[in-house]
Amino acid sequence: MDRYLVSEKFDGVRAYWDGKRLMTRTGQPIFAPGWFTEPLPATDLDGELWINYGEFERVSGLVRRHQIDDTAWEQVKYLIFDAPKLQGTFVERYAELRKRFRTQASTHLQLIEQKEIPSEQLLERWLQEIVLRGGEGLILHRKDALHQAGRTGAVLKYKPYQDEEAKVIGHQPGKGKFRNMLGALIVENKQGLIFELGTGFNMSERIKPPAIGSIVTFRYQGKTKNGKPRFARFLRVRDVL
Repeated sequence: MDRYLVSEKFDGVRAYWDGKRLMTRTGQPIFAPGWFTEPLPATDLDGELWINYGEFERVSGLVRRHQIDDTAWEQVKYLIFDAPKLQGTFVERYAELRKRFRTQASTHLQLIEQKEIPSEQLLERWLQEIVLRGGEGLILHRKDALHQAGRTGAVLKYKPYQDEEAKVIGHQPGKGKFRNMLGALIVENKQGLIFELGTGFNMSERIKPPAIGSIVTFRYQGKTKNGKPRFARFLRVRDVL
């Protein structure tokens, strides 16, 4: 554990600041109000746009809009976890960010706290506290890691469940109270396994389900001997931003 700094994993929309523009992870512009971006520094930043626990769909929808909604943006926080262009290891970059954020007065711009956790028992305890308040889990950043774009072994997710993606290949009609609505999605994962996702949907998603061909994220708890996810539950349509 002494090789890592640990932070909470926030379920928001990934956002990059290049010193002038706020963008999604695929480089699409994010149309935020001027007052929101005005306090951001000339330094590149990497973080999450986040509203609150369970509010991913709301912040995702806001980021997709081209028309600026000042009232909606007042509820958004930009939670910073790295500065890619700063020199040095992760622990050195974080130390520099802490210095810069000491004079930061904007309530919507916040540096995510990175902690040293001395044992796996304390790590598990913190995970349970976060899950109880509606959080997703933890992120472990290797202290000595230089910044690398994309997914890397220097950043680990620690969650009480696993999640994967699958392609929607069909819709199973609902029965009973879900008559004339979606009963389950028929999906195929990357390994070619076909199975159903029948839980995790709200009513609007059952009335207008994810389209055939779309990619959805689901969560599960382990797999069977045949590789089928146990207790698979729909989470969301994959964010393509």
